[in-house]
Amino acid sequence: MPDRMQAAITRTALAFLAVVIFPLCAASQTGPPAEAPVQAPSTSREVTTDDYNQRLGQLKQSLAGRAANSAVEDYRIGPQDLLEISVFEAPELNRAVRVSASGEISLPLVGAVQAANLTPKALEFVLEELLRRSYMKDPHVSVFMKEMQSHPVSVFGAVKKPGVFQIDGPKSLVEILSMAEGLAEDAGDTVIVMRGAALSSGEKPARNPSSPIAMPNVTAANDSRASEDQVSGTTVESSLKNLLESGDSRYNVTVYPGDVVKVTRAGVVYVEGDVKKPGGFMLKTNENISVLQAVALAEGLTRTAAGSHARIIRTNEGTGARTEIPIDLNKILAGGTDAMLRPNDIVFVPNSTGKSVFYGSTQAAVSVGSAAVYRW
Repeated sequence: MPDRMQAAITRTALAFLAVVIFPLCAASQTGPPAEAPVQAPSTSREVTTDDYNQRLGQLKQSLAGRAANSAVEDYRIGPQDLLEISVFEAPELNRAVRVSASGEISLPLVGAVQAANLTPKALEFVLEELLRRSYMKDPHVSVFMKEMQSHPVSVFGAVKKPGVFQIDGPKSLVEILSMAEGLAEDAGDTVIVMRGAALSSGEKPARNPSSPIAMPNVTAANDSRASEDQVSGTTVESSLKNLLESGDSRYNVTVYPGDVVKVTRAGVVYVEGDVKKPGGFMLKTNENISVLQAVALAEGLTRTAAGSHARIIRTNEGTGARTEIPIDLNKILAGGTDAMLRPNDIVFVPNSTGKSVFYGSTQAAVSVGSAAVYRW
């Protein structure tokens, strides 16, 4: 009996080892079982203009610490700039003076002085030397830039705040777009920089090595085009899409005083009403899309959509008048004849339980004005 019990215990122990212990040991030697690969977040989501503006702010912050632009002390004085001049121990000479069109300022004791093309620090040395020659033994002069009026950059097109901005030296395209408060909803993918277009007739931007404007280090991509890009009248194009999506410095064009920056406008078509993702969709360069493509971008119709009563709302650019063009989306989706859309067209899909006609331009304006605009 004891022998049989011992044998039974032995068989049980061996079975336990075979079923439990051995597999665990094998697993510890070969490592944990392979897990399914973790997929990266999908990048297929359409990018909105708000995403572009957020990226613009991120790029500006990342570039803030780089010495890509002239500091205020390197600013070159120009016509119409307002200077605050102080002479220590001679307060009667302190005054604010505006630089004349010929680049001169006039001060007591020293008369007319050429200030244009000098930095404030260099002008301080000039004034100290003039005063030292016959009036003061050890003059100390301070020149402060009170107003900058001679270094304009004009920004227009699809930006939130178009206008003329004064800059203290060369700036990056990201900085200039940030000064204009970012991109408008209908911004396209191209930025055009026109060299020297903002300067008055006969005035050219000085950007050779002996120029009064200190040149920053340009990127490698700009080096090959530096000579022609810095000549008045030259036009430089940059891909806004590539700049904001990649952050590649090759697309971050350097903008100089006197340049004009234009952000091109993209065509937008809107799909509103009973669709799964209503909103505006940017047209790519020189591209038109059809009603079927637009509805596909809006991820199709909802179950309550009255597709047979859809409309294209089209605005006459000259008169502003709106025209409704009836379309039967059910037939188009079934393979019927498609229709091409124009920029700023609105495809409206009514609800089957409501009225099938899109009444009035006010409702259209409210709907479109609050719509998200997607880049695809």
